[in-house]
Order: sequence, then C-alpha cells, then structure tokens
Amino acid sequence: MKLHELRAAEGSKKNRKRRGRGTATGQGKTGGRGMNGQKSRSGGGVRLGFEGGQMPLYRRLPKRGFTNIWGTEYTTINVKDLNRFEAGTVVTPELLEEVGMVKQVKDGIKILGDGALNNGITVKAHKFTKSAIEKIEAAGGKAEVI
Repeated sequence: MKLHELRAAEGSKKNRKRRGRGTATGQGKTGGRGMNGQKSRSGGGVRLGFEGGQMPLYRRLPKRGFTNIWGTEYTTINVKDLNRFEAGTVVTPELLEEVGMVKQVKDGIKILGDGALNNGITVKAHKFTKSAIEKIEAAGGKAEVI
C-alpha cells in the first residue's frame, strides 16, 4: 500500500446536512427550524440557563459556604500506607509521587496516624499529626518536616 492509496474506513466519513436547499431534500424551506419564533431566526435563541423569564434554577437555589483562595490543601497519607517501603528508606514527596501513592502534591503532604508502622523509615513531609510522629519514632524511624 502506498500513501496515495490510503482511504478512510468505509462509513467513517459522513456528509453534513445541507439545509435549506429545496423541498426535495427533506430539509428545505424552514431548514429543520419549524415555523416562526425566536429559535427560527438567525442568531435567535436564549442564553444558557434562561427559563423564559422565570427565576432560573441557579438563582433559586441557596448558596452555601465559600472557598478560601489563600487556603492550603494538603495531600494526606496514612502511616499504615508507608509499610510498603523497606527499612532505612528515606520517603520524600517525590518518591511517593514516583511510586504512585500520590497523584499530585498540592500544597504539601500531611502524614496521618491511622494504622501501625512496622519498618524504621525516615519520612520527609510538610506536616505530621502527633500520633503519626509517635508511631514513626516508635518503629525506629524519623519524622522530618520539610
């Protein structure tokens, strides 16, 4: 097969509807827009969310809370999840991302104290809970704040 012999797969390419090209086409005269009205005109139609003058849903529903744009959001990991690392390993945010335990390090990584740790490892993270620090040090490891 040569480049000039390439063709699209059968049935994969479809011609667009040519509207308003005579009554014989089935899409003539009004071109599938019906009779009169706002939607039949060129440029006609209503904006997104418009309900004909009725108070739109997005204005009827109550608004709750707010988003703090200066807030910090940490990616959390439990102590029990760190058991997959061998003793003596230095666990960093980069390593966690590389291994696939963390999809993205947002504003930092916070280690939570759920579960038990069996290996003495050094954990470098942005934040730790008190129970997480206790469990890491009880297993013979070190908790270092970056």
